[in-house]
Amino acid sequence: MIDSHVHFWQFDPVKDAWINEEMAVLQRNFSPADYDALQAENGINGCVAVQADQSEQETAFLVDLARHNLVIKGVVGWIDLQSKVIEEKLSFYAKEPLIKGWRHIVQAENEGFLLQNEFIRGVKALKKHDYTYDILVKHSQLPEVIQFIEQLGEQALIIDHCAKPDLNNGDLSAWATHMKTIAQASHVYVKLSGLLTEGDWFNPDKQLIFKCLDVVFESFGTERLVFGSDWPVVLLSNNYSYWLQMVSEYMQQFSKQEQQWVFGDNATKFYKLN
Repeated sequence: MIDSHVHFWQFDPVKDAWINEEMAVLQRNFSPADYDALQAENGINGCVAVQADQSEQETAFLVDLARHNLVIKGVVGWIDLQSKVIEEKLSFYAKEPLIKGWRHIVQAENEGFLLQNEFIRGVKALKKHDYTYDILVKHSQLPEVIQFIEQLGEQALIIDHCAKPDLNNGDLSAWATHMKTIAQASHVYVKLSGLLTEGDWFNPDKQLIFKCLDVVFESFGTERLVFGSDWPVVLLSNNYSYWLQMVSEYMQQFSKQEQQWVFGDNATKFYKLN
């Protein structure tokens, strides 16, 4: 089993200002040592460490953790994809095999960010080095994502957290339509992660979450979906095992082979994990 979406950080109230008082449970350090118990308890064989801070220091921090903790099978780091010297930067990082891909926190950016020429140029440069790109957006940004994907050829892309459907409002219609459109691009994957924190943190609507899963499974199939915990952010709502068990319960309708794809093989294939 592979967890495709885990964060580690040394909490700093300035650097991590997004972790506000409402998120007090996250205002501490989270290390691979903390993850070890979860790994053993839940039968996880490895994880992908994903950036939470927009800096190259973050990338170096995660790579160092991966070098010293075998549970981390790959890193999705941050790099300035709009840099005029992006080719040189990527050539430098290509020497580090633990880096599998890159992510930018687009959900926090203004409308139109994904479609800037400089940003698209940067993402296009990833393919030469066989890097992936994680798309982190909210449901309202999906029309922009559709245009973004159209400009990138066969670049390996994965949508984090099912594109954050609005589970507070409960109206999934527009989100579902956009996700079905995106699914027509056969090289785009989706992470089954982050849904517990998109609705009522303290009373998750399992049936509504299952409706979201219905949409992505019907659209993307079992060969382009990957399990992710979004730990430790998942702790805002419930614990690691709760989310894993919820996805496992939903997946009982699928074959053992399909379950293996979603819980391990797809992430290994997409990120080219050892």
